Amino acid sequence: MNITKEMKGDLNAILKVEVKKDDYKQQLDDKLKEYKKNARIDGFRPGMVPMGMIRRMYRKPLLLEEINKLVSESLTKYIREQELNILGEPLPNKEMQETPDFDNQEDFEFVFDIAIAPEPDVDITKSDKLPYYEIDVDDEMLDKYAESYAGRFGESVEVQEVEENDIIRADLTQVNEGGDLIEDGITVQDSTLSISVIKDEEIKKAFLGSKPGDIFTIDLRKAYPNDTELSKILKTEKEIIENKPLHFQITIESISRWEKAEINQELFDKAFGEGEVKSEEEFRERIAKEISFHYRRQSDYKLLMDMRDKLMKKSEFDLPEDFLKRWLLESNEKKITEEQLEKEFPEFLKGLRWQLIQDRIINKFELKVEKEEVEELAKNHIKMQFRQYGMGDIGEEHLENYASELLKKEDERRNLYEQKYQEKIIELVKEKASLNTKKLKEEEFAKMFKNE
Repeated sequence: MNITKEMKGDLNAILKVEVKKDDYKQQLDDKLKEYKKNARIDGFRPGMVPMGMIRRMYRKPLLLEEINKLVSESLTKYIREQELNILGEPLPNKEMQETPDFDNQEDFEFVFDIAIAPEPDVDITKSDKLPYYEIDVDDEMLDKYAESYAGRFGESVEVQEVEENDIIRADLTQVNEGGDLIEDGITVQDSTLSISVIKDEEIKKAFLGSKPGDIFTIDLRKAYPNDTELSKILKTEKEIIENKPLHFQITIESISRWEKAEINQELFDKAFGEGEVKSEEEFRERIAKEISFHYRRQSDYKLLMDMRDKLMKKSEFDLPEDFLKRWLLESNEKKITEEQLEKEFPEFLKGLRWQLIQDRIINKFELKVEKEEVEELAKNHIKMQFRQYGMGDIGEEHLENYASELLKKEDERRNLYEQKYQEKIIELVKEKASLNTKKLKEEEFAKMFKNE
């Protein structure tokens, strides 16, 4: 087995893979013997089919399978051993590749095109001047976040009069447009209706101020025009009610309202764990830290994007665009057209350039991400997820178990490593570049992201 590389410019190369009979003979013979052993052919006892017949029937497809496997494994090994940083995957060379004759040939040559990733000339120095934005955490913002906590850890209570954001539980009976009961019409017990999502203002007003026991007759389709929502209210299949009039008599059974929690010790314990926060002052301090942490991450991301734009301007380099277009088309066959590719290709190139610049930064400055750092990041992700569902403290043992399960998923694990490397690059930018800190209001900062 022999592989040779021939450069075609700085970014393209040809790999020639020579496959000799000795490279595959033993494996092919072993497979043919296995087929002979297990073959079931009329007129022959098991295992007694002549080898000549087995060869005529199975040699070609087995040879093709074995050579494909051999070439694929050899290419992968060669690229790894030669430390070739390629873009995409090797593609068969359409001009130089001759059609193999698997019936008569014993030796083969396969020709592949590859694209070599360029190594951008990248540096980060004090001459790189960048703004760094900090959010001004004022009392108004603290009040808003405190209200958000109170809402998140509130509870549903039963009330006696409907207001706009309430939920009612009701019995529904289908009637005709005149209000008369329809025999064999739809009847639903204990259905749930949200007042705030009623689309018709007149129907919504009719509900406001009503009490348990009150009876209404409404056009349900007018109130909730979406068939998916209607099927949930009526507890039936969407197809059954599609394009049908839906007038209903509604008897209110109960009214519930989500009431915010009081800002007291019970809320503090629910939000942060028992005894972690002991006063409203500590509560607001904790919120201020969370706001700062949240916006520091966004500020860091904005810094990274500003650094990206600067580096991409001062680190221009060529890419093997023809190869990349061909690779994208062939690897996404039937998923992307040439017209779509031409439209989306500039954005693809931009993302690829930035990825290559990041890779160069990681290598040049020897940035490393340790397994323990990713495990800690996974735990932080789990904590945030549970906090969104109103669970402040799930215990270290449970946290480790959830993080371990998360890291078993390849995509999640890769994303966490990428996020950690991005954090390292941001810290590097903070250390190496010249930052000009600017304080902004929350609204001003948000506008900057709308323009991204």
